[in-house]
Amino acid sequence: MDLSYANIPAIHQHVKSGRLRPLASTGPKRSELMPEVPTMKEAGVDMEVVVWYGLLAPAATPPAIVSKLAELVARAAHAPDVRQRLLDQGAEPVGNTTGEFSRQLRAEVATWAEVVKISGAKADE
Repeated sequence: MDLSYANIPAIHQHVKSGRLRPLASTGPKRSELMPEVPTMKEAGVDMEVVVWYGLLAPAATPPAIVSKLAELVARAAHAPDVRQRLLDQGAEPVGNTTGEFSRQLRAEVATWAEVVKISGAKADE
């Protein structure tokens, strides 16, 4: 039996065609794209990993510009045609605020820093 962890956008078409059978998703809730697939927690495994995409700007970018960009990206993500296109590609659009994204990014860095620390992984020099 072959097994793989993959993000939904990468495999969604293969699942729809029947070439792949998903066992569980790693997010905190079931995916809108595959609501019949349980989460890892529902399947009895205490694991939560979410693939996400975000836009970042250079640190010196004025806050007003960052806020305007965030507003426009969120509006685009929720536009019916863009939302549908993203869903068709296997992505679930969010379009959050700069504050929400900052909190998410800090939490992700902390989580993965702890994973690296526990694993003992070292960067190649």
